[in-house]
Amino acid sequence: MAQSNAAQAVQNIFKTPELKEKILFTLLCLLIYRIGAHVTAPGINPVALTDFFKNQSNGGGLLGLYNLFTGGQLSRATVFALGIMPYISSSIFVQIAQAVVPTVDKMSKDEEGRKRINQWTRYGTLLLAAVQAWGFALFTESLQGVVGEPGFWFRIQMTFFLTTGAMFVMWLGEQITERGLGNGASLMIFFSIVERIWPGIYSTFNFVSTGALGAFNLLVLAVMMVAVVAGVVYVTMAARRVLIQIPQRTMARGRMREASRSFIPLRINSAGVMPIVFAQSVIVVPGAIAQFSGVSKFRDFADNFNPGTIWYYLLSGALILFFTYFYTSIIFNPIDLAENLKKQGGFIPGVKPGARTAEYIDDVVSKITLPGAIFLTLLALLPIWISQLFNVPFAFGGTSLLIVVGVALDTLQQMQQHLLLRKYDGFMKKGRIRFRGRQAGPTGGGF
Repeated sequence: MAQSNAAQAVQNIFKTPELKEKILFTLLCLLIYRIGAHVTAPGINPVALTDFFKNQSNGGGLLGLYNLFTGGQLSRATVFALGIMPYISSSIFVQIAQAVVPTVDKMSKDEEGRKRINQWTRYGTLLLAAVQAWGFALFTESLQGVVGEPGFWFRIQMTFFLTTGAMFVMWLGEQITERGLGNGASLMIFFSIVERIWPGIYSTFNFVSTGALGAFNLLVLAVMMVAVVAGVVYVTMAARRVLIQIPQRTMARGRMREASRSFIPLRINSAGVMPIVFAQSVIVVPGAIAQFSGVSKFRDFADNFNPGTIWYYLLSGALILFFTYFYTSIIFNPIDLAENLKKQGGFIPGVKPGARTAEYIDDVVSKITLPGAIFLTLLALLPIWISQLFNVPFAFGGTSLLIVVGVALDTLQQMQQHLLLRKYDGFMKKGRIRFRGRQAGPTGGGF
């Protein structure tokens, strides 16, 4: 029955012209993006650079995480090596500005203000891309045998190609968001990660055939992967439902009748994968300082924060916990939610409208964010634990899995909404995706 429903939903996609065009346009943009992922920037030896990334015992630190989000383009120094990350970073800075600068927050509430903020985001992308491209040029020059002719001209050339590539990727992402299906930035990262799944599976079987990974360890690892996937799906869909009531008037007598009951869905993991990204960015700072300074004392201090050490575990847990609450406070505003609810005449039973409602929602969000932060911490440390326990020569990334599951669910939800608008059955039996604790609703963009 489930297979027949899914097959019928796929057939309904091609019966919906608007949805079909959106999917085809999205796939075309993603194809262009992946073609650019195989065009190497001039002046670079990609083989030597790829070998450097493979030899990093800790996955390359922040560079390894960046390389993951770009689908390995950074390690190959392609023209799209920076990927969509400068645009995402610029968007995050703008979100933070909206949270701390009242003028920017006011601008975000009208059409003209949002257009101006979008322009600021693009200018920020250009600036970040140029700085990152220049830094990447300096980084490649410091590696033996990677750059053919290092010097000022090489840096200018590399900065031009990578910055231009980053701006083109930003444009592609915006086109997908406006004319395609789903969030363009998230889908680009999604396909960059998924593209590396099959090579990873092939490498795993090679490890088994060569004896680097035993059959029993492979079986246990497979069971753990299934359990982790189930856990990620569960936490991604989990939400706390807050009961609300909205009074309604009858058309005949104008009297108030019994209030309709609804729910406010508060997600356990509202921050997505961003706390892990922020934590990884901070935790590699000691190692970066030690590498560029060359001081032995700094190097000894940075060794205390290498993956697998107790200080690494403690610092990672503390940073992820902090950034989970920090980023949740940026993207979720209980005061605005309470005000909108009050304007509609709605209320939470037993809670006064206005400030009391905002305090109540903020308290609930603070409580449910803690298990989400703990889950993110376990997910971030999972690859290290698996590598140490089973002695596997590769890392099973919980971070990438969280991105893949989140983007897949959000995209599937958008397809579901298009089908339901045309009165077609969706991918689920009852015509809607049911989240843990809530029905599917807007989940926001990004991760």
